[in-house]
Amino acid sequence: MTVATTFSSAELGIDAPLVSVEADVSSGLPKTLTVGLAETAVRESKNQVKAAITTSGFQYPSRRLGVNLAPADLSKSTGRYNLSIAVSILAALNRIPSEIVDS
Repeated sequence: MTVATTFSSAELGIDAPLVSVEADVSSGLPKTLTVGLAETAVRESKNQVKAAITTSGFQYPSRRLGVNLAPADLSKSTGRYNLSIAVSILAALNRIPSEIVDS
């Protein structure tokens, strides 16, 4: 099991609280599950993320993929997390160096 974490921000009025985006790639049937109070726009972004990864020359994992957006009590309603999700997935697959993601 491989987990990678990146960060994004939510929109809450004039505030932009930090959101942790964790991707977990594990063995199992190919499925992408997004959790963390993600509304429809975020849950459906998996198609956009998949397209972005494949058109960038990487292979989308044909394994079980879990994406966690934390904190869970903060509503996430836009596609602003797509880049963080894609980078987390690529880091979890060791396609990009973890030093880049960590910094």
